[in-house]
Amino acid sequence: MPAQTPKYKDASGSCEVEQTLSCEAGAEVSTQTPKPFNLDFFGHRLSLDEIGLPLFTLAMGLLDGFNPCSLWVLILMISLLAPMNNRLRMTAIAGTFVAVEGLAYFIFMAAWLNLFLLVGLSRISEIVIAALALLAGMINLKDFRFHGRGVSLSIPDAAKPDIYAGMRRILHAQNLGGALIGTVVLAILVQIVEFMCTSGFPALYTRILTLKQLDSISYYGYLLLYNLAYMFDDVIILTIGVITLSQRRLQEKEGRWLKLISGLVMVSLGVYLILAPG
Repeated sequence: MPAQTPKYKDASGSCEVEQTLSCEAGAEVSTQTPKPFNLDFFGHRLSLDEIGLPLFTLAMGLLDGFNPCSLWVLILMISLLAPMNNRLRMTAIAGTFVAVEGLAYFIFMAAWLNLFLLVGLSRISEIVIAALALLAGMINLKDFRFHGRGVSLSIPDAAKPDIYAGMRRILHAQNLGGALIGTVVLAILVQIVEFMCTSGFPALYTRILTLKQLDSISYYGYLLLYNLAYMFDDVIILTIGVITLSQRRLQEKEGRWLKLISGLVMVSLGVYLILAPG
């Protein structure tokens, strides 16, 4: 009798003799599947599809930092301190102003964040914030072409004498401790006065941030990153002012260009919130 070729039943987990190579090859491929790419950021593991949020945060913070209101106050303070020719005192006073401003801004943004977390991810809140952003953006665009006419998101002229008076008290303080206390008070008051001027970017950013539905540590980590970027230009301006003892002040033309950039970004983000899927 002719020899018969042995056959193997197709049981679960087994392969036919002629399928052995393909089965083993499949097993080898499955063991070599690439692992997802992750980065550690503020103790939170980010996947590749989330990597855009840190860059977006840095960009928003930097753009917000070039705010004509806050820059006007800081540059004015540096110009008034420069004639004293005391770089150490100048650094201490202006540096304290920048630090308190940054801390107050972080608390301000945390309040926006918690408000949006309390309200929830409602479509109505997105539309309201988008409408306010579009309105603020259009006002800033108007200020670029028609500065000083009509409604403006700037420090009111009525508040400027008080700011000047506060700075003069700081300049004529008998000791550095008194000057620093006055600086802290002035920085907080300036943030209150600048509320309408500076609220657009924080409201927009925190609303977009809540759409990501992150954990609490990540939320505050991103707020910290935003504020570090927000303070970056202030630190650069302060450094240049201390080194050069500059008495230069923010000019109207420069303020107009800052208004233009701010207005374009606000309008763009307002449109994004309106068109974003619910």
